[in-house]
Amino acid sequence: MSHSYITRALSSDGSARIFFTDTTKIVSDAMTIHKTSKTCAAVLGRALTATSLMGSLLKDRDNSVTVQIKGDGPAGNVVCVSDYAGNVRGYVQNPEVELLPNAKGKLDVGGAVGKNGYLYVTKDLGLAEPYNGVSPIVSGEIGDDVTEYFASSEQTPTVCALGVRVSNERTIKAAGGFLVQIMPGADPSVIDRIDENLKMVSSVSAMIEEGKTAKDVIDTVFEGIPYDVFDEFDTEYRCNCSRDRYLKALVSLPDDDIAELKRTNEPVECECRFCGAKYVFDLAEIEEKRKK
Repeated sequence: MSHSYITRALSSDGSARIFFTDTTKIVSDAMTIHKTSKTCAAVLGRALTATSLMGSLLKDRDNSVTVQIKGDGPAGNVVCVSDYAGNVRGYVQNPEVELLPNAKGKLDVGGAVGKNGYLYVTKDLGLAEPYNGVSPIVSGEIGDDVTEYFASSEQTPTVCALGVRVSNERTIKAAGGFLVQIMPGADPSVIDRIDENLKMVSSVSAMIEEGKTAKDVIDTVFEGIPYDVFDEFDTEYRCNCSRDRYLKALVSLPDDDIAELKRTNEPVECECRFCGAKYVFDLAEIEEKRKK
């Protein structure tokens, strides 16, 4: 898969919607940027996938969503940000952490994230104040935790399935996921049918690795339920950092911090957590900008 994409579909009667994404390229790019271990590639990959899907729920071009997973596991905090088109960026605090496989022989995402902590969601909707939601981590596997967030914070019955497959050579073989949401006034028989169909979905990353398309996955989840695909679009790992943004941040530092920079009299180097880009500023440039 040379690109990542999102496909969105709605049941013909409006009872349920499904958003599917193949994030193999996004997760591969993230693994390269952050030099993650296999376990942390799965941690970050699942978080990026979920955040991209949540981003595609936003309404307006200038909206964004930030997902923070703060568990008590060795991977540390996980932070991801998506725009309304599912373009996403993220990082894991300790990308080199590697764990033994879990009891099922799978990458131990839950062990790396931790079972205790919270998932925080911040939506910038262009209003005076951002929307903030929080829910407890239920398993650290991320899919379960996002499902819990929608149930407790947004009162939207949701199933979130996520998966990342990493080769022994530390390349991403497949990554992706889907959100299924039950809409208000849904037909109970449609809900029951989806519940039954979901039991037939073993692993979304296995389906992607087998070459299954968005239509194949949606057909499985919505089997017996008429539906319409309403759009499909490409997504990517995209950072919006710039030299100008970092300069503005430095210019707005308190006077005490500026005085400390003057004492050291060294150029200031900033590194973006999301993409690794480095920006260097000399004190004269910062001072000049502060005068304006």
